[in-house]
Amino acid sequence: MHDLRRLMLSYKFGMDEVLTKLGILRDEFRHIHDYNPIENVSARLKSFESILAKARRKKIPLTLQGIRGEMFDVAGVRVTCSFVSDIYRVRDMIVAQQDLTVVEERDYIAHPKPTGYKSLHLIVRVPVYLSDRVEDVIVEIQLRTIAMDFWASLEHKIFYKLGRSVPRHLTDSLKLAADVAWSLDTSMERIHDEVRTIAGDAEPTGAEALGPEEMIEAFMRTVDVTDTPHRPHGSAG
Repeated sequence: MHDLRRLMLSYKFGMDEVLTKLGILRDEFRHIHDYNPIENVSARLKSFESILAKARRKKIPLTLQGIRGEMFDVAGVRVTCSFVSDIYRVRDMIVAQQDLTVVEERDYIAHPKPTGYKSLHLIVRVPVYLSDRVEDVIVEIQLRTIAMDFWASLEHKIFYKLGRSVPRHLTDSLKLAADVAWSLDTSMERIHDEVRTIAGDAEPTGAEALGPEEMIEAFMRTVDVTDTPHRPHGSAG
């Protein structure tokens, strides 16, 4: 128990190091730049019960070496951004930190999971300076838009309540919701880019400028192709 307590404490310190780095970046953008790509930052440390359950499920040896070597999400930090481009911008800033080492990158935005899950995961190694040694700690950083985070939160609640026996119609609905969330993300970023271009803050990103009706049609196109019924224009409600 003493060794486990020291292990969990080292994960907490590693998580705190990453939070500090992100906090500095966030404050720099808030006070110096005209735009902040980081909307929110949160963190969580896996409970011992969750570690035990995952070790059994993944057949990971329940030892300090097994946890350190095969379980990369004990310490997790989540960064929420407004737009997809912000995710990659923050990712580049994290990777540029000289005392962070990227162990693995999983781009579920470019390559979504079959469920529709989208997010960018970075597995990083961060040095933690203790009183008698320096310990390298693995921390998982998840970067998402607000829409992706909302979707992932709903998916987690559904699978937490129902386990792996989720009815097919719910998984289909989740996939549809993921497609709609992606359409919302792309539409909102297009609007954001156009506003900045009009204001003279940035050059166009190359996306074709659309009028309001075209933006709405682009957003609804995902819903239309799924044969989801919708009201005609001008209907009440």
